[in-house]
Amino acid sequence: MRKLDGGGVSWARDDDDDSIGVVTLDGRGGGVPRGLGDAVEWIERERDGLRGVVLRSSGSVFCGDSDPGYVLTASRADAARLAGEIAGAAALLRRLETCGLPVVAAIGGNAIGDGFGLALAAQRRIAVRWGEIEVGLPQVRLGLLPGRGALTRTVRLLGISEALTGVLLQGQMLDPERACKLGLIDELVDHPTDLLAAARSWIAAGPERRQPWDRADYRMPGGTPASPKLAQFLPAYPANLRKQLKGAAYPAPRAILAAAVEGAQLEFDGAIAVETRYLVELICGQVATNMVQAFHVDLERTAGSRRRAFGASEFRPARVAVLGAGMMGAAIAYVAAAAGSEVVLRDVSTEAAERGKAYAEGVVQRAVERGRATPGEGAALLGRIQPTSAIDDAAGSELVIEAVFEDASLKAAVLAEVDAIADNSSLIASNTSTLPISDLAASVSRPGEFIGLHFFSPAERMPLLEIIAGRQTSPETIARALDVARLFGKTAIVVNDSRGFFTSRVITRFIDEAIAMLAEGIPPASIEQASLQAGYPAAALQLSDELSLELMRKIRSGYKAAAAAEGVAWETVAAEGVIDEMLDIHHRPGRAGGAGFYEYLDGKRTRLWPGLRELAATVAQIPALGELEERMLFIEALEAVKCRDEGVIRSVAEANVGSILGIGFPAWTGGVLQYINGYAGGPTGFVARAHELASLYGERFEPTGSLLELTASGDGFADP
Repeated sequence: MRKLDGGGVSWARDDDDDSIGVVTLDGRGGGVPRGLGDAVEWIERERDGLRGVVLRSSGSVFCGDSDPGYVLTASRADAARLAGEIAGAAALLRRLETCGLPVVAAIGGNAIGDGFGLALAAQRRIAVRWGEIEVGLPQVRLGLLPGRGALTRTVRLLGISEALTGVLLQGQMLDPERACKLGLIDELVDHPTDLLAAARSWIAAGPERRQPWDRADYRMPGGTPASPKLAQFLPAYPANLRKQLKGAAYPAPRAILAAAVEGAQLEFDGAIAVETRYLVELICGQVATNMVQAFHVDLERTAGSRRRAFGASEFRPARVAVLGAGMMGAAIAYVAAAAGSEVVLRDVSTEAAERGKAYAEGVVQRAVERGRATPGEGAALLGRIQPTSAIDDAAGSELVIEAVFEDASLKAAVLAEVDAIADNSSLIASNTSTLPISDLAASVSRPGEFIGLHFFSPAERMPLLEIIAGRQTSPETIARALDVARLFGKTAIVVNDSRGFFTSRVITRFIDEAIAMLAEGIPPASIEQASLQAGYPAAALQLSDELSLELMRKIRSGYKAAAAAEGVAWETVAAEGVIDEMLDIHHRPGRAGGAGFYEYLDGKRTRLWPGLRELAATVAQIPALGELEERMLFIEALEAVKCRDEGVIRSVAEANVGSILGIGFPAWTGGVLQYINGYAGGPTGFVARAHELASLYGERFEPTGSLLELTASGDGFADP
């Protein structure tokens, strides 16, 4: 056997059948590994003495995706070089699949992105049926498309429709069973040790040595764009994509659609050239830079903050108490039970607690119906949730999470009850979204072991956990909270205490700005379209209804009281008058109350309330949607800068990740601070535009002193 130093690839004849060549990847690299070229040359030299080739891995990963970090430094000037490099890798895989021998990929671990693209160059793919293994082409999630022939092969293998909806446009990660049903995997085995035997058996059967698309009788599944059957449906694809994207700035799905349709009308090499051209355009664009920064660099840095900072063993609470069985408390109880903990779900009455458990029952039922859990697994999970009205049942819990309504006095009373029955080693947390943790800590006897755990709704689906450290919270307590995030499967950011912390402060600015537009006379439909077109997952007024106008006013009252106590003048914003009128005159508190900015029928949103037209005078001229979008994006970015200036947010990475995963800041921007970095002209261009917005709409858009200093230095937001 020969191995290339640093190449990550070795090759030799099979020990049990020397007519089979075995190419082994070391499992550490990604994409098209260095050294594969020499392995292909060996195959070509030995071709006459081989009956087939097996691609396998020596590690727990078959082959991962290429490191996308190069995207961060790519520019238009690099386009020709990038095109050449990508075309070279595609040509190498083409040599592998046309080497004249049957090639089989034996997949015993994850095969992701370019790594799965390598597997697609084999005529057969055999995988272990473990649910932990994932395969897929998720490049769209980084603002890219599968290159080096992966998109082209997927389209030719599955057909345009199945390739787009099942693999490419959403970047789905698939377990082996699902991938096999879709047609990406050809055969499943029960154990990694069975892979080589299955590969030998397939080669021994004397299979076809060419890919389907290289045979004279090949017909694309579902037809080509020239086929009348498919041609009549093709116009619906761009329309559906526009509907899904809502006009947001995501060029990758559009490029994937175009490359798939254009490439399907060409011979294989021509399709590769089209695919490569679109990929290079994406690599050199700002959106891919932003998304790679957020989901590759910043997400990894944020995950790194979850590693243990202390030598003590990891905190894994076997028993968790959740106090408050409303929607949030019930969802947290489900998350804890899903992580394997026994859960006490307590409310003021057993009936209320039972209703909270019913929420978990609904989540489990849906999971079973969709095949994501077995009935036995669902029953075991629900069996770990104990509804109760007795506070004493929470005794002995290693983790106690208070999740009652956002009211300081109510939370203080519940925390005092907890403090009376909690063990000295228990971690006590509050699921508050705005109330200062340092103030709530006055209700417990061990403030150093008290912390904020801000879950986002719905907690069973939202990936972020905002951990809030009070003034007295100890580093050990923060480490234990990070362990909880890991146990619950959440991405964690750690922020310092302030009213509203980081995420609530930033999203409040977004909502206030949208409602201010309403007060100015901007048509509500334009406000909603602008927020969706900007890339927010929910329209601004719709989100306001979901959060509740009553809660907004209650939070505002808390802010005003705190400002008065500190002797700080309260600055009224235009949104306040609209909210007060909606509540006091029109009695429209939001979705939970059956009426808000929208009308509801049986709990379902139907249309914008026509009475909104009466809330403000008609505006003389409606600004362009792009200007409305920028107002929303800028006001959140500026608030994030203030949070950084005040030491609330601890890192640029956590600001970016937290804004996307927690409060829906558009992913194409890369997050609140990366949006400033990536704005046309960088921070300097952002500041210039902020001054323009301030002249039009008020001082709230004026850039901070720190932002002006940043532009003067020529730097951008970055962590050390």
